[in-house]
Amino acid sequence: MPVRTLLEKLLAPFAVDRRVLALAFARMADGIGNSFLIVVIPLYVGSDIVGGATFGLGESMIIGIILSLFGFLNSTFQPLTGRLSDRYGRRKLFILIGLGGLAVTNLTYVFARSYVELVVIRGLQGVSVAFIIPASVALVNELATTDERGGNMGVYNTFRLIGFGAGPVAAGTVVNLGPYALAGTTITGYDAAFYVATVAAALSYLMVTVLITDPESTEANAGADLSIDVFDRSGSNLLDPIFTLGVASLFMATAIALFATIQPQINARLEQGATWFGLQFAAFVVAQILLQTPIGRACDHYGRRPFIVGGMMLLIPATLVQGFVTTSETMFVARLLQGIAGAMVFAPSLALAGDLAGKGESGSKLSVLTMAFGFGIALGPLSSGALVQYGFAVPFVFGTALATLGAILVYTQVEETLETTAPVPVVGGD
Repeated sequence: MPVRTLLEKLLAPFAVDRRVLALAFARMADGIGNSFLIVVIPLYVGSDIVGGATFGLGESMIIGIILSLFGFLNSTFQPLTGRLSDRYGRRKLFILIGLGGLAVTNLTYVFARSYVELVVIRGLQGVSVAFIIPASVALVNELATTDERGGNMGVYNTFRLIGFGAGPVAAGTVVNLGPYALAGTTITGYDAAFYVATVAAALSYLMVTVLITDPESTEANAGADLSIDVFDRSGSNLLDPIFTLGVASLFMATAIALFATIQPQINARLEQGATWFGLQFAAFVVAQILLQTPIGRACDHYGRRPFIVGGMMLLIPATLVQGFVTTSETMFVARLLQGIAGAMVFAPSLALAGDLAGKGESGSKLSVLTMAFGFGIALGPLSSGALVQYGFAVPFVFGTALATLGAILVYTQVEETLETTAPVPVVGGD
């Protein structure tokens, strides 16, 4: 089979605007580099290379601050950068600013030798990624029509998650195989990992520069409002539908992220090792990778709301059961179901918000969802770490309560945006 034919068959399920596919690959590249650091930074902090003032904090607390600071700053700045990209109508420029900042800060880790320096660098990375996410999602939204918006969001998220999932797998190996000899110079495993992250961000920057252009439909919106609508201005519901989806995304992300912090308690309860925990953690990501694109395309045909409501409903038992399972296999199934629930909610929610966004509003409207999801990912580990002392099931009961409230809000406050059923897309057709 000719190579071109083989590539066409492999990419057929992802038949979207070439700029969406290019952006998806670019986000996959920077996702690999960024997720590298999730594994490498804790190891680097615990090494003899880093020292300096700790201000009375323990090593584990410093690691927690460094990792969580990224998420909080990233989420905090997203509404601002999203609205600025609306005001100037320059999605590509904002993405390049963020990728450039990410590449530079990845490289500066090589020279960091104190805890304070690591905190500052990771904080700057959070701000850099805040430039990337809203502008990227807005660009995907503007490159799509209503009939294909869900599919575009699904493809974009699929490749982004592939990058995010692949990074941690390779990061530990790169560190452990060091030091490396290159052109007569010895490079430590840590420095090699930072170089890989830098190259990944630089590659992403190059791809966006060469392959991405702002769509002609993008318009500058100098009057873009920096506020977030909480109440529905139309009066048909109490809450604004995009705000409601943001709250639901916050609750969903919090419930999903409860798992990571309490690895020792989970392993002790299930009498399992790190391998099983890794499989259970990966189950969520695998489900997302496999289902984001088909669910995104399906919501273009059957509507956004059924998938969002169904996903939030599925999240309730999938979260609750994790507090009461007694075997590794059932925990794996529960995490897989959470991944399915997340896939049912995320791409259709972005598509629905994109349907509601007016011209020049994609960055500000969609940043509500990405900001909320980021805050949830940061709040989940903090919640489980604080609640597990009251009993193993308590964090998961808390997450179940959030999922239930989110499902109620979506069911009562969010209406369908597709007026008619779109035709089934013919992938690879003329």
